Amino acid sequence: MFPASRYSCQAHRCIRALKTVPTEHTAPQLYTTLHRRTCSSVSTPRITTHYTVHPRDKDSRWEGVEMERFADEADVVIVGGGPAGLSAAIRLKQLANEHEKELRVCLVEKASQIGAHTLSGACLEPSAINELFPDWKERGAPLHTPVTEDVFSILTEKHRIPVPMLPGLPMQNHGNYIVRLGNFVRWLGEQAEELGVELYPGYAAAEVLFHEDGSVKGIATNDVGIAKDGSPKDVFERGMELHAKVTMFGEGCHGHLAKQLYKKFNLRENCEPQTYAIGLKEVWMIDEKKWRPGRVEHSVGWPLNRHTYGGSFLYHLNEGEPLVALGFVVGLDYSNPYLSPFREFQRWKHHPFVAPTLEGGNRIAYGARALNEGGIQSLPKLTFPGGLLIGCSPGFMNVPKIKGTHTAMKSGMLAAEAIFPKVTAESLDSETAGLHVPEYAEALKNSWVWKELYAVRNIRPSFHNYFGLYGGMVYTGIFYWILRGKEPWTLKHCGLDANQLKPAKDCTPIDYPKPDGKISFDLLSSVALSGTNHEGDQPAHLTLKDDSVPVARNLAIYDGPEQRFCPAGVYEYVPLETGDGMRLQINAQNCVHCKTCDIKDPSQNINWVVPEGGGGPAYNGM
Repeated sequence: MFPASRYSCQAHRCIRALKTVPTEHTAPQLYTTLHRRTCSSVSTPRITTHYTVHPRDKDSRWEGVEMERFADEADVVIVGGGPAGLSAAIRLKQLANEHEKELRVCLVEKASQIGAHTLSGACLEPSAINELFPDWKERGAPLHTPVTEDVFSILTEKHRIPVPMLPGLPMQNHGNYIVRLGNFVRWLGEQAEELGVELYPGYAAAEVLFHEDGSVKGIATNDVGIAKDGSPKDVFERGMELHAKVTMFGEGCHGHLAKQLYKKFNLRENCEPQTYAIGLKEVWMIDEKKWRPGRVEHSVGWPLNRHTYGGSFLYHLNEGEPLVALGFVVGLDYSNPYLSPFREFQRWKHHPFVAPTLEGGNRIAYGARALNEGGIQSLPKLTFPGGLLIGCSPGFMNVPKIKGTHTAMKSGMLAAEAIFPKVTAESLDSETAGLHVPEYAEALKNSWVWKELYAVRNIRPSFHNYFGLYGGMVYTGIFYWILRGKEPWTLKHCGLDANQLKPAKDCTPIDYPKPDGKISFDLLSSVALSGTNHEGDQPAHLTLKDDSVPVARNLAIYDGPEQRFCPAGVYEYVPLETGDGMRLQINAQNCVHCKTCDIKDPSQNINWVVPEGGGGPAYNGM
């Protein structure tokens, strides 16, 4: 069950109760209509077979199957091996070493290796890493590219309008570093391991466990060895329970366990709904003559209309080869169901200001991920008995800066500092079995993270006006650049992104150009560059609450928007074998774990759950 990674030996020692399950490793496969068996019936074809929708205790095929789980105890369990989770783990062990305390910290990560599911631009503000490791340069942190040139543009279809980068504007990147965030996260993992953190990559946290008093007890990793039809295989193995005094949830944007916690503890009672975007990214090897290491380019405008929030980035890395990282972000509060974020990205690359950089180059990587854009007014309550939320799970991204790594890291560090005295106290002074640490939320409100997010709180919602993009830019110029966010009001968002789509009959289809195979590409060849792979014989982890809804509502009213907003070709509407209708086909093997479908589905019928651990993309420094 343990992936072939540098953490496997330690993991095998620490989880001795788990037996190795033989698996057959195959090359990544992309499943399209031609490669999948179709099914049909006189009623709605059954799509979802996952036990979260069809309980196993009501399934005769599971009678007599051993369902006992082994359990292990730790002081702190952390879900998610991203910047927040690793920073929290590191800070906890730093404090334990400073105070000469024994502290067991376990971190589980669904990717096969630390950093393999990490994707970001990324332009890193070094404030948090300076605090966590003042000697990060001596430790060999992969921050090789200081920003040397900052360019911002408004694009029209054929032209570029330069925008001066005035001192104090949030987009200014002086002092920042262009990084491949997956490499940075992998380095953080190495630092955590050296300090004694137990890292378990390839183990997906599938379930939150609770004490009898309702407080969080820990998590359970996912079961393995379940067939696609939902029945147990001969190699079925139950997941393992990890119990802790405090469990920290740092799953990243729109975490599936965080969704459960929001409902269980009513954590979103006093905040705005979260709003999101999807970010798509490619890495290119370009002509060395066009390579300008340290150059940062951002743009807004074309190909999006003024009422669709979004923009682009293009970063020139300095890592020994002429590499550029480029990407496109689209706010998921868009209204036209015919919009395809992936195809907008491909179209943008043909702009006269962008294409010359890529001509003659070679695309080597692709990926996508959702990101939080709600800001401070969309932050949920962060603490609850037995646990707390850190990083992009609650959403600490500074939207106008397009940066969230530094704030995510700081949130993990603050959480570690708040819980350390409690988990190491000789006597646990707690009203619940799982420790409640409200001091974390107070520490966050007194930190530079809160000050930074409060100052920019109105920039994203200011785009919801008649003039759209241009009205938002005017607002930013007046109220942020001049007043630094001190206006005595806080603007609201427009509600759930899923509720913003208009019926297809009220919208104009978008005629996207065909990809040329040189600068723009088709979807499936792009997903192939992500290294995405899942065990094929397992229930689809894109579950539907009601299998009839996609055709009856999404296709009928919105012309099947999931086949356009998904950046990996997971969703297809195909004809029934009988020829008398359509059905939704889910190509779960293609999923890059971006969570966009769970966010944007207008029926809120899709529920993303974890597949078998180790499945998903295999990003190499994205």
